[in-house]
Amino acid sequence: MKKLLSTLTILGAIHTNEIASQDVEEIIVVTSALIDTTEITNPLYVIDGDEIIDDATTSLGDAIDSYLGISISDYGAAVGQPIIRGMSGPRVKILKNGMVNRDVSGLGADHLNDVDLNDIEQIEIVKGPSSLLYANGTIGGIINVVDDCIAAMNYELPELKVGYETQSVNDGSSEFINFKNNFNGFNVNFGYKNTEFGNYDVPNGAVMHEDEDHDEHGDEDHHDEDEHEENLGFINNSDFAVEATKFGISRAGDWGYVGISIDNLESLYGIPFHGDEHGDEHGDEDHHDEDEHDEDEHGDEHGDEHEEERIFSTTDSESFTIKGSYNVNGNLINKIDYTYRDTEYTLTEAHAEEEGHDEHEDDEEHEEHAPTVFANNATEYGAIFDISNDIRTQKLSFNYVDEDSSIVGEEAFMNPANNEVLTLGYFVGQDFDLFHVDFGLRLDQVTRTGSVTDEDHGDVDNFVIDDDISSFAVSIGRDITDTFNVNLGFASVERLPSVIELFMNGPHLATGRLESGDPTLSSETSNNFDISFNFDNGEYFAYASFYINDVDNYIALIDEDEDHEDEHHEDEDEHHEDEDEHHEDEDHDDHGHGNLIHADYVQEDAEFDGYEIEFGRTMSLASGELTLSFGRDVVNAKFTDGHNVPRINPARNVYSLSYKQDDIIFKLSMKDVEKQNDFGEGETATAGYQMLDTRLTKSFDLSGKSKLKVSLFGKNLLDEAARNHASFVKNEVPLPGRNYGIKFNLTY
Repeated sequence: MKKLLSTLTILGAIHTNEIASQDVEEIIVVTSALIDTTEITNPLYVIDGDEIIDDATTSLGDAIDSYLGISISDYGAAVGQPIIRGMSGPRVKILKNGMVNRDVSGLGADHLNDVDLNDIEQIEIVKGPSSLLYANGTIGGIINVVDDCIAAMNYELPELKVGYETQSVNDGSSEFINFKNNFNGFNVNFGYKNTEFGNYDVPNGAVMHEDEDHDEHGDEDHHDEDEHEENLGFINNSDFAVEATKFGISRAGDWGYVGISIDNLESLYGIPFHGDEHGDEHGDEDHHDEDEHDEDEHGDEHGDEHEEERIFSTTDSESFTIKGSYNVNGNLINKIDYTYRDTEYTLTEAHAEEEGHDEHEDDEEHEEHAPTVFANNATEYGAIFDISNDIRTQKLSFNYVDEDSSIVGEEAFMNPANNEVLTLGYFVGQDFDLFHVDFGLRLDQVTRTGSVTDEDHGDVDNFVIDDDISSFAVSIGRDITDTFNVNLGFASVERLPSVIELFMNGPHLATGRLESGDPTLSSETSNNFDISFNFDNGEYFAYASFYINDVDNYIALIDEDEDHEDEHHEDEDEHHEDEDEHHEDEDHDDHGHGNLIHADYVQEDAEFDGYEIEFGRTMSLASGELTLSFGRDVVNAKFTDGHNVPRINPARNVYSLSYKQDDIIFKLSMKDVEKQNDFGEGETATAGYQMLDTRLTKSFDLSGKSKLKVSLFGKNLLDEAARNHASFVKNEVPLPGRNYGIKFNLTY
């Protein structure tokens, strides 16, 4: 750490990734605006904010799932964690206005991304080599959500927006209000959104259950329960509600700008499936209550409890941000961009009281349903020094993050941990006669501090993982003609294991597994090669990108084989027999973890390869513009021993039609998802499906400068029983069924 600190006094700056706004109407492939006007020739998707605002309210992942190379790992409607080219979790960084979002989505598959999509300017997605320039360990890429809460330029006119939305699939609604104005030279931005959605509908018979999940609990009872649930037309505990508030104030001038923002987001959402917990509880009742209740009576109670039990999460996040830029205009330094953010985030997972629950039941019952609190507090500083000249663009960057994570309660599968990262970076871009070249280098001093508790004996082993990692990227672009260009990119990105991968040690009900990390894991190293082609002559357009990503020491959560697992269970059973006289009150074997699958974080070299292609045509039609396109994305992922990497989405074909005429926009898309037969250990094949979506948006000019925008949308019009292969709960929690909705946006 000291050797880097001494260097910081000379270099100083962050990849806070100040992202300049772009006036784009559709998602397009463009050069990056992530570092001012510097061109980075790797693909960047820019999704205009109106595309998100005018469409149905969804999770972040679901909002971008239809774009090539982007998919999600869902856990009900509220949770949709993005995947880029098969990479997920800590390999994909979610940014808000250029700074990494510090929530706890990386600590659990059932944790949502704490990102508000209300009144955003755009979403920017960088895939491949360029992403390392903007965040640490971005083997997969970055997703940056940009709003105008801290205005870099003065608002010219006051603006008030109000909106309302309703959806049929969840019988829910959403309302928002946003206000912007300049008061005596100060830009003020206020936004508020409230969303309440109920359990979402699915096609009858969409919920699947494996018989082996209930082996211990009585065939008759669970047969009846399975039969009942398979006929449900909705997903229990799939509701969610979000309340988001943001406030920003800034001052801007020729000298630059400076501002502060305060963001608060609170949510409450049900967890539709939570590992094998239901089975554990009912199994205990079978064993311990059979003397007091006959079989029929217990069966009735079993069904009632299953229906009435509610597992849910509440989140509360507060972030305070200072952000600005100062135009030095000196001989050496042109500009300094600086950021500071303090974030406090908590997620509480709890069981709701069952109907008819007796408040005087014993303490053991209350302890069993005690909440689990996930907390993450982070402080981040950064600055970028622009030292560009007439020949080349150059930037020096500095970033420092101090992050504390803790889990307290029933599902405390990891002891408190600290993550400290100090980053130095250098970026240079220059035009040559035939090529444009970009080069980026980052050095990260990473310290992970945590401990692992031996569950059998209570011994605590403390660990400090301290390592220097380096990454670099180079990209070369050439314009072959005015309408055709080629881009080459190579990146070597190093990623230190996350705190979960290092220190995890306990039952993780969201994944249905008893997970074990490994403090001895080494860094992942990704060597990524990407080549892309772009053609656009105004009428015809085409895009193709091919990539190979060799990942040394790839970290994956792998289920133990049956022989090892059986051995483990036998040892655990013997242990419990010896401890019975001292722990007479314990009901569960395996430390109360029931039939959870044992899984370990292990390392093995892996190779990811794939491609994205798209071509189409734009033509004039009836005083409007019609665009037809076809796209396909494919990702393959295997370990060096020939086994498949788990939870990789299958190939997809995307057909789209878009028509624009004056104030009317009509969109129709078909996403054809193929069957996934290349599944990893512990997985099953996933059937293909077709997702047909549409949207019609009409704008009406009212009195003065007021405008009303009305959007009619339909999702999954074919009412497909669709399952996402990347989801840990694909069989129990299918994607929503047919959904109709309407959305109003009124601007004054």
